[in-house]
Amino acid sequence: MYSFEELLKLYTAKFNTPHFPEEPQNLYEPAEYFLGIGGKRMRPVACLMGNELFDEINEDCWKIANAIELFHNFTLMHDDIMDDASLRRGKQTVFARNGANAAILSGDVMLIRAYEYLSEINPELLQPVLALFNKTAREVCEGQQYDMDFEKAENVSLDAYIEMIQLKTSVLLAASLEMGAIVGGATKNNREHIYEFGKNLGIAFQIQDDYLDCFGNPEKFGKEVGGDIRRNKKTFLLIKALEKVSGAQKAELARLLVNDENDKVEKVLAIYKEVGVDNWAKDLLQQYAGKAMQHLDNIVVVKARKKHMKEFAEYLLQREY
Repeated sequence: MYSFEELLKLYTAKFNTPHFPEEPQNLYEPAEYFLGIGGKRMRPVACLMGNELFDEINEDCWKIANAIELFHNFTLMHDDIMDDASLRRGKQTVFARNGANAAILSGDVMLIRAYEYLSEINPELLQPVLALFNKTAREVCEGQQYDMDFEKAENVSLDAYIEMIQLKTSVLLAASLEMGAIVGGATKNNREHIYEFGKNLGIAFQIQDDYLDCFGNPEKFGKEVGGDIRRNKKTFLLIKALEKVSGAQKAELARLLVNDENDKVEKVLAIYKEVGVDNWAKDLLQQYAGKAMQHLDNIVVVKARKKHMKEFAEYLLQREY
């Protein structure tokens, strides 16, 4: 069996080949450029790991993994248009480089290519895989819409935010694992557990991301601390802080959210610590990580086969605070 790192190398080598014809160049070149920027590739690799948890990796699983990665990049390309983003992974977005029309059309053809990969798999696997793929694609769009709605909403509940994160981020990881499990011949019960493993792991990953944006070591996290605060982005920490503050703290936080002071980040972080949302977030992360591992434990396969899946979970949640 392969570790996550081994599968990542294998998958990256297979994926880094042309996925589109050369002409028309203005349609296909931006798509190839965007795929060439790279990324974590954790979703397609999760699909392969889901297969290998139950059986040797089937050739069809590599095609499903490609479909997942192309779909994910399609969503990112369109996200960049909605966010008016100029950079993605340190490189120019297609939106900034080629314009909105090119980003829309090249993103569309990327989605179509994803379905072409799915159409090549064994017909006996196609129905369950396609049903899950379509359900997940719709949910990702729902999550993106909720995320945009929340930007304008004055109040967002924690439950609503978790639902948004689940749809926008977690379901694709969960579905990737389950699609691999389908190829591996998993039972319905095992499929449900591996899906829940991925869903809860994805939520824990986002909680960690929100936490590290505020309290992480910038050298280890790879980002400047406080970016979410400067953008007034609704995160787990801000939503919880708004629930807990009162009196002078509430007035100060409300004031900071409509002002761009030089020491805004420091002041908001001080409030976060005063009301204890830093420790609350770490506890919440552990709750969802614990739920994920419980579902992994409940999968009925030889225990030794779960070793690499546990390492995968640790890889996603290993970043230092």
